[in-house]
Amino acid sequence: MISARFTKLLLLTLALSTILACGLFSPDSSPQPAETLNALYTSAAQTLDALSTQVAFTQTSQPTATSTLLFGNSSPTPFNTFTNVPPIATLTRCDAAAFISDVTYADGAVVGRGSNFTKIWRLKNVGTCTWTTSYAIVYVSGEKFGAPNSVSMPGNVAPGQTVDIALNLVAPNQNGRYRGYWILRNASGVLFGIGNSADSSFYVDVSINGYTLGVYDFVSNYCDAAWKSETKNLNCPGQHGDDRGFVRALTTPKMEDGTARGDALLTYPNKSGSGSITGKYPSFTVKKGDRFQALIGCQYQATECNVVFRLQYQIGNGDVKTLAQWQEVYEGQYNSVSVDLSALAGEKVKFILTVLANGTSHDDFALWVAPRITRQSADPATATVTMTPTITQTPTITLTPTVTSTPTVTVTPTSTSTATPTSTETPTPTP
Repeated sequence: MISARFTKLLLLTLALSTILACGLFSPDSSPQPAETLNALYTSAAQTLDALSTQVAFTQTSQPTATSTLLFGNSSPTPFNTFTNVPPIATLTRCDAAAFISDVTYADGAVVGRGSNFTKIWRLKNVGTCTWTTSYAIVYVSGEKFGAPNSVSMPGNVAPGQTVDIALNLVAPNQNGRYRGYWILRNASGVLFGIGNSADSSFYVDVSINGYTLGVYDFVSNYCDAAWKSETKNLNCPGQHGDDRGFVRALTTPKMEDGTARGDALLTYPNKSGSGSITGKYPSFTVKKGDRFQALIGCQYQATECNVVFRLQYQIGNGDVKTLAQWQEVYEGQYNSVSVDLSALAGEKVKFILTVLANGTSHDDFALWVAPRITRQSADPATATVTMTPTITQTPTITLTPTVTSTPTVTVTPTSTSTATPTSTETPTPTP
């Protein structure tokens, strides 16, 4: 490669040679050494500038000196800005929760008018403090669904653990979409919730539609069931206090919280052995959408009650299978249970109510309050269905025995007084 200095010297020499060749030997010019030399230098400089510009343009148009190389070397700052960002600090809170899922009744689930249902949320403790039973969920706003203002945490929940929180509710009696908001409260009474700021509430969101009809009542039909304890068949109704186990129907007994919520079956397992009592009901044909519903808990003041409630079934002479079970201890609360029976639709099912002693059974007075099979309907229950037993007053209307006062009306024997004058007066005129 020819160096730049050599190139400039060559161009200068060529320019001077050209000018001298054209100017010095011009026939019209007269020799003026100083002015001629200055003019020659000026013309050479102009020619050199023009040639340098042309050479520079030619060199910059070469593919080797592209602008991309200059751009890459002149702008390193965009790549350095990423390394200067400080790491994001992890926020930690004593009390914080994360919503995991709706265990029951997802948003918009259909619930019958006036029916009992149990909403269960699954939450995760994402804070640094353990949730104890002194923590609770509390009502915030919206539809309350007949629930209490607060419900205690069912147990201790360490950081990183999940918990299922159940809330017993009653649907409104008007169709529509309803939502109720709830939040958590710690042992000091401070509220907290879910979300990035741990201050958002979670909610119940259901659609109330149609009517819930009770199509089978386990209380009114309880003596149609075959009841037995662990080893013996039981009479129905049983004798209260029978150590072999017993079942009785009670009118609005008090539950653990001291309130009465409907008629119930009081079931008591046998004291000896492991302790159990079961009642197998006659076959019932299940339809899609049918549900088993009840309130379950211990009887009021049965403070050492600790039992397992179990809903079982049998089809024909097949195996006895369990649909659901719930443990209950005396803690001042009760459970509202609702089991979907749609999987048994079309089958003739023998439902079985079972109570098992969870330890000693001496205080296991277990209540099934309003156990029934419910069905959704677009129409309300007709009054004539429930009124027919009351209308059967026809025995009272049978006043015909009282009207049979006809024997008293037979006064005809008394009017036989006509015989007395004839019998007394005929003998007198004969002497």
